[in-house]
Amino acid sequence: MAWFDIAAKKFGFPTIELFVKAGSDGESIGNCPFSQRLFMILWLKGVIFNVTTVDLKRKPADLQDLAPGTNPPFMTFNGEVKVDVNKIEEFLEERLTPPRYPRLAAKHAESNTAGIDVFAKFSAYIKNSRKDTNDGLEKALLKSLKRLDEYLRCPLPEEIDPNSPDDPESTRSFLDGSDLTLADCNLLPKLHIMKVVAKKYRGFEIPADMTGVWRYLNGAYQREEFINTCPAEREIEFAYLDVAKKIK
Repeated sequence: MAWFDIAAKKFGFPTIELFVKAGSDGESIGNCPFSQRLFMILWLKGVIFNVTTVDLKRKPADLQDLAPGTNPPFMTFNGEVKVDVNKIEEFLEERLTPPRYPRLAAKHAESNTAGIDVFAKFSAYIKNSRKDTNDGLEKALLKSLKRLDEYLRCPLPEEIDPNSPDDPESTRSFLDGSDLTLADCNLLPKLHIMKVVAKKYRGFEIPADMTGVWRYLNGAYQREEFINTCPAEREIEFAYLDVAKKIK
């Protein structure tokens, strides 16, 4: 019996194993925002779990039997295999509930859709090789980032003083307030990838005047739930070595 099985049994936790994409060395955490999303959720839930990195080039036979035809991330929960990221998120939120585990769902519906198109705009921008369309794609990415910035700077209802004539700029750390939520677990890994890759291969940086976005990222960089589940920047850059197209 593995150590985490023993610990889980001792403390009454379910037995959970998360399988994530391995890095270029076959062992470290690889570039995969979906893997980090689930890794962050489990960390925030405060449950005991084990993480196994899966080298896609040398996927062990036992893992192929466990989840045939499936690439990470996937999870086992008390021996039952779970393979769909969205369904896993829903399952964990339904099964790991208060008072023992915190609820991670955002309180404000808008937090779930803030920044929803940033990664798609970034992907179109970084995969483009045509000089005549580069500026337009960069502007589309900036426009998407601007919308996210405006949401992060706009105060949530609980930040507004009804007795004040002016609405203050928000000072919250994350999308839905001072705590990380499921919305952040989805967006932050993608936003970080965008920041790293766009700078490396396009010389693009998030504008300094987007103070809401920078406050958001810097807040994440102070949280162990993010930094300890995040791949090294060199892994992110390596993953995009052949994806990022040179402008011709």
